[in-house]
Amino acid sequence: MTEVAYRSQVRVERVKGPLRRAFLPVEEQPVLFSTHGEIAAHYKAQPGTFEPHATTIDYVVAATAG
Repeated sequence: MTEVAYRSQVRVERVKGPLRRAFLPVEEQPVLFSTHGEIAAHYKAQPGTFEPHATTIDYVVAATAG
């Protein structure tokens, strides 16, 4: 195998419960991840407990589709 072409430097902080803050390359502001809709219901999150944000799976699907 040849040299590594790119290694992403990402830092993720857990804020509270499902809410996480991700610091991504070239993004000036952190990206927030949490739960919403059916995913929140699956994990039995009480409605109104956390502000809904996209989940990590939402970002994976978007990246794969793009």
